[in-house]
Amino acid sequence: MKDKDFSTRSVRTGQTRSQHGEHSLAIYATSSFVFENAQQAANRFAETEKGNVYSRFTNPTVQAFEERLANLEGAEYCRATSSGMSAILSLCMSTLRSGDQILASRGLFGSTISLFSKILSKFGIETEFLSPLELDLWEQKLQSNTKLIFVETPSNPLCDIVDINQLAWISKQNKQCRLVVDNAFCTPALQRPLEHGADVVVHSATKFLDGHGRGVGGAICTNDKALADDLFAFNRTAGPSMSPFNAWIFNSGLETLDIRMKQSSRTADSVARWLHSHPNIARVFYPGLEDHVGHDLAKRQQSEFGPIIGFEVKGGRKQAWHVIDSTSLLSITANLGDVKTTITHPTTTTHKRISAEERKLAGINEGLIRLSVGLESAADIIADLDAGLSTLP
Repeated sequence: MKDKDFSTRSVRTGQTRSQHGEHSLAIYATSSFVFENAQQAANRFAETEKGNVYSRFTNPTVQAFEERLANLEGAEYCRATSSGMSAILSLCMSTLRSGDQILASRGLFGSTISLFSKILSKFGIETEFLSPLELDLWEQKLQSNTKLIFVETPSNPLCDIVDINQLAWISKQNKQCRLVVDNAFCTPALQRPLEHGADVVVHSATKFLDGHGRGVGGAICTNDKALADDLFAFNRTAGPSMSPFNAWIFNSGLETLDIRMKQSSRTADSVARWLHSHPNIARVFYPGLEDHVGHDLAKRQQSEFGPIIGFEVKGGRKQAWHVIDSTSLLSITANLGDVKTTITHPTTTTHKRISAEERKLAGINEGLIRLSVGLESAADIIADLDAGLSTLP
């Protein structure tokens, strides 16, 4: 399928039909698999014969999702996990040991920051958080024990754009270092980091890959066979497994990924431009706007500017909450990537558990709102936002 267009691969890759000839992907809701004889069982457990053993680490529905997402990302390997955070944890546990260092962008999801700074630090793994816009500093901070460089682009929630090509060049100054890009905001429909030099792509499948807010899952994509083998071994033993049902959900989401991401991005562009002109908005963080610091870079790295908008309401928390509470159409939820537009206040939700100092360094203030644009009309989204913006206290 590699010679087919993205939209074709998103609906056709990965499915192997059973003897029943089903058109839709089947759900293999089974914990274990039966062997023809004792010798085959021994061979499967010894990994000298390919085949399914136990659904904690081998399941046909999960494998179909892995194969399809790997194809779309341009990767040879994909490992599915129970959540986006378990994907990041699996990667860290498979590649790091005490004494290693992570260089990470300040513009990360709050739980990722907490994982690095509060959990991995207990095991002697240190993380230094750097500005995603000052890559010269990243090169200076790269050390012999730096094993991972971890970024989101666009970042959460300010939509900073990181130069993947330049960061890949920096990471390769240390041959043991891998560049990891969280691609949850763009998905392979809009951006393929491996093509720009990244070593690993991680996903929260919960977000745009599903697109309907139905399931929780994660994934890791790479062309590195040794890493893929280590991830398989970790997941087999530790068990952060994606369920067959959720894998079936995510496969359905991938079938509409291309059209959803393009439509949501174009609607987001219209909403961002309206917000940019509103007198009660202090600042809009959207790479599609020409005055965004990452606009030209996003044009090179991405095929669209994405469905995520950050915007700062004049005033502070009171004014931001007023805008959020005045909506009647948008969904007030910290999740994103849905066909339904969602709105949240990062300071008191997604980034609540990180310190006020860390939020300040990341540029996340009390007036900031994050919008994940879905498939409603731009006019209706704008009208819903204007209900609060035009009546600010």
